[in-house]
Amino acid sequence: MQELHDAPLAPLTTFRLGGPATRLVTATTDDEVIAVVREADASGTPLLIIGGGSNLVISDKGFEGTALRIATTGFRLDGTRLELAAGENWSDAVTRTVEAGLAGIECMAGVPGSAGATPIQNVGAYGQEVSATITEVVAYDRRADEVVTIPNADCGFSYRHSRFKQDPTRHVVLRVRFELEDAGGLSAPLKYPETARTLGVGAGERVPAATARETVLKLRAGKGMVLDAEDHDTWSAGSFFTNPILTEAEHAAFLARVAERLGPDVTPPAYPAGDGFTKTSAAWLIDKAGFTKGYGAGPARISTKHTLALTNRGGATTEDLLALAREVRDGVFAAFGVTLVNEPVTVGVSL
Repeated sequence: MQELHDAPLAPLTTFRLGGPATRLVTATTDDEVIAVVREADASGTPLLIIGGGSNLVISDKGFEGTALRIATTGFRLDGTRLELAAGENWSDAVTRTVEAGLAGIECMAGVPGSAGATPIQNVGAYGQEVSATITEVVAYDRRADEVVTIPNADCGFSYRHSRFKQDPTRHVVLRVRFELEDAGGLSAPLKYPETARTLGVGAGERVPAATARETVLKLRAGKGMVLDAEDHDTWSAGSFFTNPILTEAEHAAFLARVAERLGPDVTPPAYPAGDGFTKTSAAWLIDKAGFTKGYGAGPARISTKHTLALTNRGGATTEDLLALAREVRDGVFAAFGVTLVNEPVTVGVSL
């Protein structure tokens, strides 16, 4: 277990932003993770959990307390059952399941971050969400001071949300268990139109899992969504805003604003999101509100490849990023009456 003081946190995030932590501890076993958490809780020390750092926006002032970097390892495959330690690199784990001929998470290839973060955010991409394959989450319950196993049904999964995100101070994820599918080397049925269209197949069809993975990686790379230290479009947290989910009344008001602003023949993206709800595209809203690719004049700008990613062009501060995020959020609301919600977790700051 490594311990540093006045340790910079920016290098541990994909934004490469944020000030130092009073204390940074890197834990490589579950027991070390639990010991650090217990110590912080017993002393009343603020605690920040860091995995892959791909979903964090940290204040320029840093974090006054203990930052715990979870660097545990463990990939165990038993037939179609997969167990990942929280510190395992998620994209690497996806690759290994595809190489084993299993389906269920292949369309989440290239998603940055650690395995332990996936149930917290209910990570999803290109028609798949981890909630569809997670069977249970092993976590340290800080309130009960014990390790618990939480079945899928009790995880409170919804769009980019879970009980772990709802109450971030209660559980520290240690391991995540999945049930994948042996489809003879084929992918799960393709749900995302762009993926199916790129592959020249219909929605619901299967392709080789390796082909699905490779296609998703190419699509993500084209949008600056695959980490590359030389490409500032990837100095981001991926999608900065979640896709809005609207009630029937909100959707009707939104359509009226679209017709007023863009004309009656313009139809915005719309996807069913449960009884009485419609999901629309945050990227579409941002673009149509006038925030196009590459927007911005300072060191924080919208990606040149995708309007949903806010990026650090080098030399940005967290306040630079937040100023851009607020400008985009407020501009979308002024144009369409829809409030965008940030997807990354903010530490010491708020939008």
